[in-house]
Formats: sequence, C-alpha cells, structure tokens
Amino acid sequence: MDINSLLFYVFASIAVLSAGFIAVTKKIIYAAFALMATFLSIAAIYIFASADFIAITQIMVYVGGILILIVFGVMLTSRLSGKAVLSGNSNGFWGWLCGTGIFILLLFVIESIDFLGISWMKDSTSHQVQDTTTQTLGYGLMSNYLLVFEIVAILLLVALIGAVVLAGIKINSPKQHTNDPH
Repeated sequence: MDINSLLFYVFASIAVLSAGFIAVTKKIIYAAFALMATFLSIAAIYIFASADFIAITQIMVYVGGILILIVFGVMLTSRLSGKAVLSGNSNGFWGWLCGTGIFILLLFVIESIDFLGISWMKDSTSHQVQDTTTQTLGYGLMSNYLLVFEIVAILLLVALIGAVVLAGIKINSPKQHTNDPH
C-alpha cells in the first residue's frame, strides 16, 4: 500500500468517525467541531480526487463561512441564556504536540511546492509543472467567458445598489420630532 492510499483511508475514516460523533453527541459545540473535522477531511478527499477547486471551495464556504456562523451562534446563544462558556487549559501538552506536528508538516509542504517557478529548497528543473483544475478553470473563465463574467459583475453591482435604495437607508435624514425634551 502506497502513501496516497494510506492517507486516503485515514481521511475517509476521520470523515466517517467525526460524522458518527455528530450523530451521537449531545453537546452542540462538540458537534460543531466534529463537523469541522468532517468538512476538512472531505476537502482532503477532494484533493486526492484531483478536484482542488472543489476542495478549496469546500474549505472556504463550509468551514470558513457556515461553520464559523454556527459556532458564533452557539456561543452567543449560550451567553444569552445565562450559561457562561468556560474553557480550560487541560490539554496543553496535546495542543503543543499537534501544533508542532502541523508546523513540521507545513515545512515539508512548503519545501516541496514550486511557487511561480521559484523553488524554495530544490533545483526548479527537477520536477514538472502540472496544470491544476483551478488553473484550467481560471484560464477558461478569463479567456472564453470574460465578457459574460464582467456583465454578471455589473448586474450584481446594480442589484446591490438597488437593494440599498429599496431598503431606504438615508444618510442625512431629518430628526424626527418626539415628546422627549432631550
């Protein structure tokens, strides 16, 4: 079994186990963090399937947007109900161990990546440049569909301005008269 197959099975098991944990836990904040582990492991599986654009979209939309919104909602709801959210520092050793492991992993990744033809640690002629789906999608959008892309951007801008006008936001509205002397 090669390293790619092993990593695929690791991320697939993390996805299944964290999704199962979501189904059985009663603590909402733990379920939210397990959901984050599920989303990140699914993004890793997308990378193994050579769908890097979908993986980046998965991380940005689900982990970066929706999940953070859920966590903030849970945190604010527990504050309103009078129950304080307490966090202790009982896992300091494991936190440092995981942080160091991620840092070392990132060093290996940075060492192996060729940014814009500039190799950081190796000779840049030692490996070939391969097009990614994101690069192919970007070239397609910015060459074949550039006019349509710009028209949609202008329509969205007009819709945004129209929404502001319809909402009735007035910058210098006159002060309304009330019975309050102050």
